[in-house]
Amino acid sequence: YDGRSLVLPWRNCNDPYKIYLSEVMLQQTQVKTVLPYYKKWVNKYPTVQSVANANQEQILKQWEGLGYYGRARNFHKACQIIAVQFNGDIPALPDQFSKLPGVGPYISAAVMSIAFHHSLPAIDTNAIRVAARLKMVESSSPADSKVIHRYLSDNIAIKRPGDFNQAIMDLGREICKSDNPICALCPVSKFCKAFVNNFVDKYPIRVKPAKKPHYNIAVGIVWNKGQILISKRKENGLLGGLWEFPGGKIEGGENAENCIMREIKEELGVYVRPTTFLKQIKHAYTHFSITMNAYNCDFLHGCPQPLGCDDWRWIRPEQIKTLPFPKANHKLFDKIIVEEGVC
Repeated sequence: YDGRSLVLPWRNCNDPYKIYLSEVMLQQTQVKTVLPYYKKWVNKYPTVQSVANANQEQILKQWEGLGYYGRARNFHKACQIIAVQFNGDIPALPDQFSKLPGVGPYISAAVMSIAFHHSLPAIDTNAIRVAARLKMVESSSPADSKVIHRYLSDNIAIKRPGDFNQAIMDLGREICKSDNPICALCPVSKFCKAFVNNFVDKYPIRVKPAKKPHYNIAVGIVWNKGQILISKRKENGLLGGLWEFPGGKIEGGENAENCIMREIKEELGVYVRPTTFLKQIKHAYTHFSITMNAYNCDFLHGCPQPLGCDDWRWIRPEQIKTLPFPKANHKLFDKIIVEEGVC
């Protein structure tokens, strides 16, 4: 390997909080994407207590753009529990730590092994791929998963389990890649059954991903006396806790303007009238993609109520950038502020 690996600030670190934070951020997210978010987060929230003291809106704003916002909400709740029940110290026992919100088997094993030296294998997609090739197992069935778990459990280091887990992570990320693995530089290739038998490309068995659905969306920038009406997404749903411009999916037989009027009536209980087309944007999320048509709207009448959302608010255009919004909504910000200057 040519040594161009990224410098990871959570490595050679003895702070369980920072180790925990890094593992939460790294869930389903590439290292290079996480790095700037991690650094920015630690600068603003250097301790468990600082996270616990923040409100959810502040936490989501700091996380904004990293995606999978349930991670941020759970991390916030977990830090509040740790602050109250453990005096701000990350619990060092696996049975205590694993009960925190959002802490599954992988995060529990990773943090417990790296921060507190418990011999628990941290099994993520990288570890599965490495073990599947070493043992030549398909990894597609529960029986295969048991084989992989037993293999890693039997081989994990007793004295330095965190180093073992991080080595497996690095091996999978940098050398034993899903595509074009660098077997010639692999330090364990001679123990790898798939390599010895020239079957590296066959393991683990790949499952063809389902085709991503695409949705046509319409949203309204609802104006009233120089202010804009926004709504907060339900906490337990997709992009939960984020603010957005109200609207929704266009149903069969309706156009964007009718969709906006219907959705805002259902979501907030108010009547609006679309006036001018603002912008069309395309955006791809991890599991689906959207085409969003945005319209300026006049507020007609009604008293906003959180019928299909968690909250609502009237804001000035300049307040938009201070609140947590989905990435797709961000693509409208500059246009809205320009339009407002003309109105």
